[in-house]
Amino acid sequence: MKSEDDLPIARIGKSVGLHGKMRLNLLTDFPEQFKKGATFKSDRGVLTIADYDKDRGTVRFEGVDNVDDAKRLTNAYLYTTKEAGEAACNLGENEYFWYQIIGLLVFDKTENEPLGRVSDIQRLADTDYLVVRSASHWVERGSAESFLVPYIDRYIDRVDLSEGKIYTHDTKELMDAS
Repeated sequence: MKSEDDLPIARIGKSVGLHGKMRLNLLTDFPEQFKKGATFKSDRGVLTIADYDKDRGTVRFEGVDNVDDAKRLTNAYLYTTKEAGEAACNLGENEYFWYQIIGLLVFDKTENEPLGRVSDIQRLADTDYLVVRSASHWVERGSAESFLVPYIDRYIDRVDLSEGKIYTHDTKELMDAS
């Protein structure tokens, strides 16, 4: 059973073949946590990986040995905890988990003012986009209630978790374009 602290890291797709293999649609940038013997909570109970093929994007779980058992898992999500995810994934410098970014204040360092807060992150193609809920004073002035900021160097200057801010540049023009 999923708890409030669980983070979705994959969604189980359709069955592949007759022996219980399934597609695994990753919701994480860290496929190294999907290895034989790794156990995850899911929407269908606790699942332990029997086999994972990163190149083919397939997984087989212990006790799931046929197509009928596999079909019962279709569309279930796999979850990890923040602690387990951090232990399994080695972040590089200036890399963050999405849950660390969501909720941060987006601050335009050029204009020296807050633009809004990150309410979600969406991945389109290979780029992550911050969904920013505009600060109320901007909405009152006619700006959109939310806007997207590509998480690329062109717009993101730095993230400061201790201050709870993402410093950006040229982001106000994105807000005005929404």
